[in-house]
Amino acid sequence: MIQKSIDRTITRQGKRYLRYLGLKNLFGTNRTKEILNVNPTIPPHREEAGEVRAFVYDYDAQHLEVHDCDKVEPCFRFRHSNRISWINVDGLRKADVEAVCNQFGIHPLLIEDILSINQRPKMDEVEGVLFCLLNMLYFNDAKGTVEQEQISIVLGKDFVISFQEDASRDVFNPIRDKLKLSTSKIRQRTADYLCYAMLDLIVDNYFIVMEKLGARIEDLEEQVIRNSNNRALARISALRKEQIVLKRNIAPVRDLINGIIRSESDLLDDRTTKYFKDIYDHIMQAYDLSENYRDIMINMQDLYINNVNLKMNEVMKVMAIVTCLMAPATVIGGIFGMNFDKIPYLHNDYGFFIAVALMLAIPIYMLWLFKKRGWF
Repeated sequence: MIQKSIDRTITRQGKRYLRYLGLKNLFGTNRTKEILNVNPTIPPHREEAGEVRAFVYDYDAQHLEVHDCDKVEPCFRFRHSNRISWINVDGLRKADVEAVCNQFGIHPLLIEDILSINQRPKMDEVEGVLFCLLNMLYFNDAKGTVEQEQISIVLGKDFVISFQEDASRDVFNPIRDKLKLSTSKIRQRTADYLCYAMLDLIVDNYFIVMEKLGARIEDLEEQVIRNSNNRALARISALRKEQIVLKRNIAPVRDLINGIIRSESDLLDDRTTKYFKDIYDHIMQAYDLSENYRDIMINMQDLYINNVNLKMNEVMKVMAIVTCLMAPATVIGGIFGMNFDKIPYLHNDYGFFIAVALMLAIPIYMLWLFKKRGWF
């Protein structure tokens, strides 16, 4: 019984420590597959949402109506309301998305984009609607990863429809708060200003994610300087993967916003164009910052390699010094150990002590000489 208990304890302890030795766990190869598993030629297989909710904000400067619907059909009556309508659909089901899009005259190609997965952020103008597809980013503090949620925004005549994958989180709470104030700009402006406000919040949230990622990079830089080990290399690899996610989502948004600015659609008011230019400035700043992070990560990897090489050089230097110090003793011992009949001091009473003294004196002199020349 005692032996079985010891064996079980050893097994538990072995599993506890061996999981850190596996390259798959240490370097996060599963995350690599998630990031690079993008093939637009394969039809998407999106899982149907378990629950779909639609939130409607129907407003003008004087009135505001808020509706929380557990299905999408009640939203159809806002197609021809005399006010601006924001319909936010949380959770994607093919039947519900097609029903909403058909009711509001959205082209089938846009329906495919809404239901797609891992799409590149883009902007399209199709049959009287302006379509924006991009990702909202979140930082998972527990896993240390950048998570993305695809959002589709459709701007039409006096309506904005947004389709979200995750019903539990988004970045639009400031808009909901402003809609409650009759004096807010959103209540005073047209639907294109609401579209601007949504895109602006998504882009601004990129900076929050980048700040958290930047804090991780700063901590990792200190770790690499203090101790360049395999754990630090694994963290460098993991953060570089998150940089890929960040850049993949930020870079295309430049073209998206630029396309809106250059658009001559009747849905966009000239007064709103300057606001989209402000978003463009922000996304360019976010892109430049992501490039800076990328450069820092490359420099950090070079720093890791240099530190490893420096440690190796220190080890080799110590071994070379020890070898040099032992060389005189080896030579002296080899000379007096030769099998000749006549060797100086071979039968001298003090021959042994003279040989040992030379074996000690020469290395001491060599140490003094090395120190004088600054070799260590």
